[in-house]
Amino acid sequence: MRVFIKPEKSAWSEILKRPTMDLQEIEQKVRPVMERVKLEGDNALRDFTEQFDGVAVDDFRVTDAEFAEAENLVEAELKSAILSAKSNIEAFHAAQTQNELVVETMPGVKCYRRSVGIEKVGLYIPGGTAPLFSTVLMLAIPAKIAGCKEIVLCTPPNQEGKIHPAILYTAKAVGVTNVFKAGGAQAIAAMTFGTKSIPQVNKIFGPGNQYVTAAKQLATRFGLAIDMPAGPSEVAVYADGSANPVFVAADLLSQAEHGADSQVVLVASSEEIVKNVQAEIESQLNVLPRAEFATKALANSVAVVLDEKEAVELINEYGAEHLILSVDEPWRIANQIINAGSVFLGHLTPESAGDYASGTNHTLPTNGYAKMYSGVSIDSFVKKITYQEITPEGLTVLGPVVEKMAEAEELQAHKNAVTVRLNALKNV
Repeated sequence: MRVFIKPEKSAWSEILKRPTMDLQEIEQKVRPVMERVKLEGDNALRDFTEQFDGVAVDDFRVTDAEFAEAENLVEAELKSAILSAKSNIEAFHAAQTQNELVVETMPGVKCYRRSVGIEKVGLYIPGGTAPLFSTVLMLAIPAKIAGCKEIVLCTPPNQEGKIHPAILYTAKAVGVTNVFKAGGAQAIAAMTFGTKSIPQVNKIFGPGNQYVTAAKQLATRFGLAIDMPAGPSEVAVYADGSANPVFVAADLLSQAEHGADSQVVLVASSEEIVKNVQAEIESQLNVLPRAEFATKALANSVAVVLDEKEAVELINEYGAEHLILSVDEPWRIANQIINAGSVFLGHLTPESAGDYASGTNHTLPTNGYAKMYSGVSIDSFVKKITYQEITPEGLTVLGPVVEKMAEAEELQAHKNAVTVRLNALKNV
């Protein structure tokens, strides 16, 4: 982890640079995969699954027998934990639903807005170095609450051609049985174009590596929507003198272990905090099973010492996916934050809680996209349709307004659509 003591603002962008590959280079690798799946469907999908996942798959759909086998393999304590998380996530997301909006803008003119679930959605669940069954909860639960009619879930198989049992148990628990053994850019391509086995969807959700992210962005060029450009995970921690170095180090490592392309950023109020956290990182790193991943991620990571005012500015400039405020008065800082995917307040709120079970969603904008994107929520799975209804009284009042504006824009047919109705009312 590189350390910077009160760097000039002009250096911040370089210091905070994410460890991303060249987008053009990634697209050059992903585009042929997308195009071949579009042309050859399942045959291309089988070839890429064997090439990238090292397994030959004949039938991509997960069978009832495989769901049953998975349920037997998941231990009781994990099932209980998954169901507890499910309950919290359902409670938080169900509270986000909105009633129909009705506004009478003038007498006889009513405007409505309704939320309607997106008909077909695709969920991508990473399953490579870490099987993210928690992401099933984060995506499938709001999709169900939103009323999406068809939910398609894709996740990569292991070298035995199986899906991690916790992923299948969680999918079944939330009512998703349309599950397919497909991962990477080829899975995104399958949901984009549809194959004989995997249905085409309208919007694709889910995190993934830079190849998955690039495939999702390419999918938008073929008429699909995506949740956000969610790439490698990241966390920023702001720690003042009240912070516990043990907690802070654990939080940084919890993100660093995701993968070599993850990034963690420590913003501290003193050099002493940085030194204490670094010592704790070394101590905790030694016992982590995924220490190799974390070590590589730490090489991409930074610690910056700044006073509070500049620390807040830097945090907003970075726009972290996860932001932990390890301070005694977290709301005082939180109220100044305008760019973050999700914020974790105080010393006893680890980012892991949001990853799994507090109730908020862990599918969040990365790579600085928190400056303009929100994390996944019920709103991600619905469209807002507006309606208007006008009575004779309403048209009599509103009609002349529309006529005048249409005439000023030299759109005579627009004006006439109102005029013919007003004339008809006069003749009643």
